[in-house]
Amino acid sequence: MGTSSNFGNMFSAAGASMFLKFLPMLPSQILLNNLLYDTSQLAIPTDNVDEEQLRRPSHWDIRFIRRFMLYFGPFSSVFDFATFAVMLWVFHSGPAQFRTGWFVESLATQTLVIFAIRTRHIPFFRSHPSLPLTLAALGVVTVGTLLPATPLANVLGFHPLPGGFFAALTIMVACYLAASGWSKTVRTRVATHGCAVFGTFASRLRR
Repeated sequence: MGTSSNFGNMFSAAGASMFLKFLPMLPSQILLNNLLYDTSQLAIPTDNVDEEQLRRPSHWDIRFIRRFMLYFGPFSSVFDFATFAVMLWVFHSGPAQFRTGWFVESLATQTLVIFAIRTRHIPFFRSHPSLPLTLAALGVVTVGTLLPATPLANVLGFHPLPGGFFAALTIMVACYLAASGWSKTVRTRVATHGCAVFGTFASRLRR
């Protein structure tokens, strides 16, 4: 999740820099985004684990992590680009408001997606995360959303967001989590089909 998030943010920033005349997010805002996100992840060790995942030991699979990063990183960037379009063409935002909108959307999507990634259940809400993890994730998203409306906004380079942005944000986050679950279904089916094909091929070789 961490590698795909960082890769996706890099991909989005690089893409935005191709058509924007200003930085899509200030360096200090990127660091703050990472600080808030990483703070929410400190609660992961408290999380509950699905029973079926405890039946056999899990092992690190670096190739899987690399594939996940290369797939899910650009996938998350699709919603970043949707945010760019909303900020530029719907709200006609200047640099400060554009950065604020991406900051809030980026923090919300990369933090809340843990609820979809932490479990193999589809839909993900069939698995119940621990209370500390739930509070940490929701708390960080709330802090990031409220920051532009606090006295710290000017210091951090934020600008108040229009009310319509939060309606768009809610829709994008819901679509992002739903698409994350759908992509997990596709990857599971592909993996299962691949194993079945390999098993059939191996049995024929034994014959």
